[in-house]
Amino acid sequence: MGESKKRKRRGGKKGKEEQPAIPSPSAKRTKLKEPSTFLEKMRARLSGGHFRMINEKLYTCTGKEALDYFKEEPSLFDMYHAGYKSQMSNWPEQPVNVIIKWLKKQSPSFVIADFGCGEALIAKSVKNKVFSLDLVSNDPNVIACDMANTPIASASVNVAVFCLSLMGTNYQSYIEESNRVLKPGGWLLIAEVKSRFDPNTGGADPEKFSNAISELGFNSAKKDFSNKMFILFYFTKKHIILTADSAYRYVCRKNKLLRGRR
Repeated sequence: MGESKKRKRRGGKKGKEEQPAIPSPSAKRTKLKEPSTFLEKMRARLSGGHFRMINEKLYTCTGKEALDYFKEEPSLFDMYHAGYKSQMSNWPEQPVNVIIKWLKKQSPSFVIADFGCGEALIAKSVKNKVFSLDLVSNDPNVIACDMANTPIASASVNVAVFCLSLMGTNYQSYIEESNRVLKPGGWLLIAEVKSRFDPNTGGADPEKFSNAISELGFNSAKKDFSNKMFILFYFTKKHIILTADSAYRYVCRKNKLLRGRR
């Protein structure tokens, strides 16, 4: 008798355990939220992976090759900028905002050339006339071109900007192009990732980089190392008085660059 009661009690307990639990509304929300978060993380990883792949491509090809690359597959440009935007969201300060702040202190009559403008934030943030240049244009105000061959008239610009856009194996020709479009005494601003200027990890020496830019017709005005993510270089275009010898050397260098572009 006692044993049958025990069986009953055991059976009753088992029966209760086998009843399906009804999830609470909050548990339901949690279950729906988890896959969504997982998918968001996966999309972010894929976006980051594509960004790194395209970024590597842009650093190891010429500007002309990059232009052809995006012409062939325009969606890659959007993918690159989505990844770029995601990367920049983690930075405590963005170099383009520092440059915009500096530009707002200059004359509103200054004409600006924004090389590799991306979303054309400079043009959207200042009252100056801005030539927004990039490899692909999804905006009627952005000029799609090779940064080494822009449609801007010579000596017509007061400020040339390269904000995280000095990429490619022929980036020297981009600096030459900025020299061409700048007026004598005009400003050249270059913002670059700090890791690119760490000689301990294979990066360029900042002083050597600055000297190399100076050799292309500029004076170094200032170097800003205050940000932990990027370095900002300020140069001015030299007022060049050509002697017969310096003119000859200039033409030789120019011819060498032109041969390299073909």
